[in-house]
Amino acid sequence: MESRNNVTEFVLLGLTQNHAMQKILFAVFLIIYLLTIVGNILIIITVIGIESLRSPMYFFLGFLSFMDAVYSTVIVPKMTLDMLYETATISFQACMVQLFLEHLFGGAEVFLLIFMAYDRYVAICKPLYYLVIMRWHVCVRLLVVSWIGGFMHSLVQLLFIVSLPFCGPNIIDHFICDMYPLLELSCTDTYVIGISVVANGGAICTIIFVLLLISYGVILHSLKSQSSEGRQKALSTCISHITVVVFFFAPCIFMYVRPVCTFPIDKSLTVFYTIITPMLNPLIYTLRNTEMKNAMRKLWNRKMMFTCKVMNVLAKQ
Repeated sequence: MESRNNVTEFVLLGLTQNHAMQKILFAVFLIIYLLTIVGNILIIITVIGIESLRSPMYFFLGFLSFMDAVYSTVIVPKMTLDMLYETATISFQACMVQLFLEHLFGGAEVFLLIFMAYDRYVAICKPLYYLVIMRWHVCVRLLVVSWIGGFMHSLVQLLFIVSLPFCGPNIIDHFICDMYPLLELSCTDTYVIGISVVANGGAICTIIFVLLLISYGVILHSLKSQSSEGRQKALSTCISHITVVVFFFAPCIFMYVRPVCTFPIDKSLTVFYTIITPMLNPLIYTLRNTEMKNAMRKLWNRKMMFTCKVMNVLAKQ
């Protein structure tokens, strides 16, 4: 690889070259990142701490929050720190690591969203068999499959890039290392690899997105036979899931279902699905989920009672 590669680092142009705007964006994205981490960790703690939430749906939701938190961490800290410097660079090795982790967690989340849709299908359409079908060892196996699927997808993407020669230039008109900007820098014909990337990323995302919409359509259709209260609860949950699916898949489909090329809007779309969506997911799942909101209140009351007890003990001493 070294003999074919003269590039040791890449220059990231970022979102803007305006230094005043960079400082503003630094503050904005730092706040978004902190909200993302706090929101997703709060969901994880609530799922672990409240016994009533120990069900397959919240098991998957807890791991979705974990993936969102780590996925955001792969992107945002590096991007925000780059805004403090006139020239942002990333080594070739670090670029490959970022590319791998980005697609690892993104790919794993794709599979997890599939299993979350399957969980809702069984819960709503086959409620009498739910506890039999969605047993804990089944949930764990589905989670393992999501990680394996994400790993295989990410490994294929990485092998595509690592096998290419980079002779220069080394300037990436983006704020992260991603497939299409890197393919455009390679000093060889990348047409075949570009088609493979579309098949491995875009086509699969499109098929899965359509299947997920169909599955949720079937679920929503089956709600006609539910009671009014059950219908309202199931509808609220499904709308949350559908919203997350649309927010995640729509930008990805636009990004990867096309020939190897870049557009000015790519940066904005990447910001949306890598930075904004992980922040919105906790809000979507909590604001529309009465059970989750009640569990968070219960957890908050526990913490307040514990704090009061500690304060009383310290006051007596």
